[in-house]
Amino acid sequence: MKIAMIGHKRIPSREGGVEIVVEELATRLVKDGYQVDVYNRKGKNVQDKTVDKENNNLKEYKGVKIITIPTINKKGLDALVYSILATIRALFGHYDVIHYHAEGSCAMLWLPHLFGIRTVATIHGLDWQRSKWGGIASKYIKFGEKIASKYADEIIVLSKSVQKYFKDTYNRDTNFIPNGVNKPTIREPEIIKKKYNLDKNSYILFLARIVPEKGLHYLIEAYKQIYTDKKLVIAGGASHTNNYLKKIKEMVKDNSNIIMTGFVQGKELEELYSNCYLYCLPSDVEGMPLSLLEAMSYGCTCLVSDIKENIQVTGKYAIIFKKSDINDLTKKMKKIGEMHRLDKKEISEFILKKYNWDDVVKRTIILYKRTKRGKDVRKK
Repeated sequence: MKIAMIGHKRIPSREGGVEIVVEELATRLVKDGYQVDVYNRKGKNVQDKTVDKENNNLKEYKGVKIITIPTINKKGLDALVYSILATIRALFGHYDVIHYHAEGSCAMLWLPHLFGIRTVATIHGLDWQRSKWGGIASKYIKFGEKIASKYADEIIVLSKSVQKYFKDTYNRDTNFIPNGVNKPTIREPEIIKKKYNLDKNSYILFLARIVPEKGLHYLIEAYKQIYTDKKLVIAGGASHTNNYLKKIKEMVKDNSNIIMTGFVQGKELEELYSNCYLYCLPSDVEGMPLSLLEAMSYGCTCLVSDIKENIQVTGKYAIIFKKSDINDLTKKMKKIGEMHRLDKKEISEFILKKYNWDDVVKRTIILYKRTKRGKDVRKK
């Protein structure tokens, strides 16, 4: 089979969860003998603001063919222009399946459907709920959601709550296939010791995009209200949310125990996960939080908001606080030192067994083939 992937920014990249999912799926599919073309967006990395010339000119990555699509580097327009151009280009690629990722890109899914090309859509979350999008952008994303519900041959969702949403809203059946996680590389604090003077178990870690729905402002307020020798490390870059980033910088500017690292990856990222005392994800909205999966794969003690998407991941292996409730978050953070800390090995084994990329790929391939058979039956 020949498969196209549309909807992410670019691979290889850790700009967001969608990019990680596309890379993991595409490279594993190639190893299994499938031909995969991935449609990258040309432009800047929205996390670290750099133009990756090597990525923009990349033609192949681990056997995956890279097709780079030009777009407009402006919030609200880049994804729209990219999805239109990528879809038109893909019409001539002789694909068995075009796999769309994220609701916004699905707005163009009707076009390959019109030409009889099989389509699969992965809904990574209800993106129109995210506060970074204004009225027009939010309506466009919601339009993409409706198009996917109407025309996609198969829809993949990452959480049971989104599966229920599609059934209740559109009476559309979907396939629940959560993300996977890789076995971690545990590292001693070397880079983070030199750069930030961080030792093992000396800091609380927030590692995610700096956007309002991740709830970082709650964490900062709660941290300021507790007495602790643990530093707060904020790792991640903004994503079309410069005003929110300015707000966060203003909140932390007078506190020397709060460290903002910016966008991190590679060994530095691995060291931050390996050595944190506590990982905190105080989200209001999530699709399926890959950073939480990764933190648990390292055996981190995790403190998370009580939204369904977080609890579905953690099960009993996390400390929970009430969403958006700074008082409850503060109370739980104060008690962390007194609580019985969960066994790191037990946490890691639980998450690695429950969320496996090879299993994700096998279940996705079944959908590709089921879609193909379904189309062939209709044609006959």
